[in-house]
Amino acid sequence: MTVGARENRQQRSGCPIATTLSLVGDRWTLLIVRDMLCGKSKFGAFQDSPEKIPTNILTSRLQQMREDGLIEKRAYQEHPLRYEYTLTPKGRGLIPILQNISLWANEWEQQTWVSPEFFMELKP
Repeated sequence: MTVGARENRQQRSGCPIATTLSLVGDRWTLLIVRDMLCGKSKFGAFQDSPEKIPTNILTSRLQQMREDGLIEKRAYQEHPLRYEYTLTPKGRGLIPILQNISLWANEWEQQTWVSPEFFMELKP
């Protein structure tokens, strides 16, 4: 585990899979990363995704993702104060994982969407 917000949390084990799942294993984090890779950066845009993440959960996940070093937040408007979010290099490091999950689902789960070519060509 790297230095960061998670250092104060109890780690289930030193297993890299368990450690990674503690960061991104909930039902929303990877979908938010997916949306960011597809060009979304604002709160309202994340809410418009097909999975319809509830507002309170989105707020919580964005905060947790910041604390975990996956995303950064910056104000883009002063009145009212509004923020946009971008992936950090650590967050972009999830690109090959998401691409492989997409390929796996397309092979093994019927009726999954084929990811757009631009998404499959992204680099970390």
